[in-house]
Amino acid sequence: MADASEKLIDVKNLKKTFVTGIFSRKTVEAVKDVTFDVKRGEIFGFLGPNGAGKTTTIKMLTGLIEPTAGTAYLMGAKVPSAEARKKIGFLPENPYVYPYLTPREFVEMCGNLSGMKGAKLSSRVMECLTKVGIAYAADRQVRRLSKGMLQRTGLAAALVADPEMLILDEPMSGLDPVGRKEIRDVIFAERDLGRTIFFSTHILSDVEAMCDRVTILRTGEVVVSGEIRELLRGDVVHTEVFLANASDELKTALSEKVGEAIKFSDRPGLVVAEVLGEAHLQAVLVAALEAGAKVVEVVPRRETLEDLFMQRALPHASAREEPPQP
Repeated sequence: MADASEKLIDVKNLKKTFVTGIFSRKTVEAVKDVTFDVKRGEIFGFLGPNGAGKTTTIKMLTGLIEPTAGTAYLMGAKVPSAEARKKIGFLPENPYVYPYLTPREFVEMCGNLSGMKGAKLSSRVMECLTKVGIAYAADRQVRRLSKGMLQRTGLAAALVADPEMLILDEPMSGLDPVGRKEIRDVIFAERDLGRTIFFSTHILSDVEAMCDRVTILRTGEVVVSGEIRELLRGDVVHTEVFLANASDELKTALSEKVGEAIKFSDRPGLVVAEVLGEAHLQAVLVAALEAGAKVVEVVPRRETLEDLFMQRALPHASAREEPPQP
C-alpha cells in the first residue's frame, strides 16, 4: 500500500534570480525563499497573484530552468531529474502544439516520447481524448481549435503516459463553466485512481472545492500554507440581513446603535444591512422588527479562500508579470 505521508514534492528555501538587460545586468528575484511539500494522493493548490513566482517555481520543478539556491526533490530525486520526469504529466499554462497536427497526432507523439507504441498507444490516446472531452475533434487540426479545446488537448497529453503525478499550470484556462466542471471531474477521477495532483490556478472557488492543501505565494515568498479545512475554520465574517419596508430613519438608528459594524446597500425593493461579526446581529434584528421592517432573509457569510487570498496575497503584491525567462 502506498504511504499517504510520502512527499512526492519536497521544496526547501528555493530561490531563482534572473539577470535582465544586456548592459545594466539588473537582477530580479522571481522566487526568494519558497518551502512546501506535496504528499502522495492529495490535490494540492499552488496560488498567488501575477508575478508571485508560481510559474517560475513550476519550471524549476520540471527541470526547465535551474534554481539559483535551495533544494527541490521530485518523486524522491533531486531536481532536475530525467528519471523523475518520467513519472509526471505536465500541462504548461499555454501549451504549444504545432498548428497542423491534430489532437490525436499530438497526444500520440507525446506517448511515443514516453516510450509507448503500437495498439496500446492508439487505445490510450483515444481513452485520454475521450476523458477530457475532445475526442469529437480528434482529427481536426489544432489551428482550428479554440483555446479551451487546446487546453483539453494538452491535458490529454499530460495523461497519456499514465503518470504518478500531474503538474498542471492553469488547467482551467480558456474553459467555459461547463468545461471547468468537466475538468474538475477529470481531476477528481484521477485522484481516485491514486494520482497526485499539483495545480496552479487563479480560480479560487475551484481550489476551495477541490484541494486538500494549499500554498499561497506573494512576490516570491510563501505567505499561507496548510490544509484548507484548517485555514478556513468557518468563522462568520459578516451577515447580510435583507429588509423590506426599511426607512431611512431605521438605517440612521442602526448606524448610531452599532457604529461601523453595519453597512447598507440598496436592492430593488430591499435594503441589505451587512453586519460585521455576530455580536451585533441580534440587536439589529430586534431594532428592525420593532421599527416595522420585514426581515426577508438572513445570510451568514463565512470566510472563503478568496477572503484569505485578498488579505494575505494582495497587500504590497507587485502588479508586474513574471520576468522574461531565458
